[in-house]
Amino acid sequence: MKDKIDNIQRYLVTATEAVSFSITALEPLSGGAIQENWRLEADVIGGPHAGRLVAVLRTDAPSVVAESRGRAEEFALLRAAFAAGVIVPEPLWLAADPAIAGKPFFVMRHLLGVADRFRIVKDMSLAPDRPALVRDLATQMARIHAIRPPISGLEFLPEPSPSPAIFWVARYRAFLDSLDWPFPGLEWALRWLELNAPAAPVSGVALCHNDFRTGNYLVDGSGLTAVLDWEFAGWGDPMADIGWFCARCWRAGKDEMEAGGIGIREDFYAAYEAASGCRIDGGAVVYWEVMAHLRWAVIAAQQAARHIDGGQVSLELALIGHVVPELELEILRMTEPD
Repeated sequence: MKDKIDNIQRYLVTATEAVSFSITALEPLSGGAIQENWRLEADVIGGPHAGRLVAVLRTDAPSVVAESRGRAEEFALLRAAFAAGVIVPEPLWLAADPAIAGKPFFVMRHLLGVADRFRIVKDMSLAPDRPALVRDLATQMARIHAIRPPISGLEFLPEPSPSPAIFWVARYRAFLDSLDWPFPGLEWALRWLELNAPAAPVSGVALCHNDFRTGNYLVDGSGLTAVLDWEFAGWGDPMADIGWFCARCWRAGKDEMEAGGIGIREDFYAAYEAASGCRIDGGAVVYWEVMAHLRWAVIAAQQAARHIDGGQVSLELALIGHVVPELELEILRMTEPD
């Protein structure tokens, strides 16, 4: 570990244009089932970042989920969001060379707040003005969707063809086919999604966060402090982000609060439309909510596979696999013929 810290210090003293960069603490942060996050504290002498630095070092987990982007791409996405005025941790430095610390990493500004979705939903001392939190989240989502191709630095993002819906049906079918056991409920979902797929957005694709939900933003006693975890972002249908945020699987048991477990769906819709100037297609959102349950089930199965095949032995990953039947049941409920 000491050699790794020494290598990180040598890299960051150059990146920060400092005379000296001394790491005083490097501790793992809780959360982040797909990537590793470390709280980094350092004393910086000289250069534009002189003083006490508190940051987050984000790096790869021992094994990966197929849909997740690498750290260099996530860093580019974070930079694009930050430049567009989205409330995100400021991206600071990227170390794409795995030789520095054994795997790529980037450093971003540390922001205060709580991300645990169950605590956010239940603890009213966090962002106690829930209607304001709903409006703020809708505004941030609208800012993300205002980012449209082409954007310098995001050339690596593919445009989903022939439409975002059909693109993802094909991707998830390939993911399921790569696993070693069958999921009949998810196969049903794929076929339903294929037959009911909406056309590509008339206004074209936008940047979608693709994991915008309670649990991936920070709040404190005053409200929203950051939108986190950009590893899944890409060009897509803005209705997909809204469907993901409103999907029942992310409400932490508070099902009556359809906007992420923290507010009223109609309030979120109204705030989004006001901020974006775009009308929400309610039918398309329902479609993407079905897709959200399929997607989370596929990711959960992949997470469990990371444990089962020995890529990353973890009780947390093993337990995630147990949500798949519940998600299949919800899909069947949502797609049941009238």
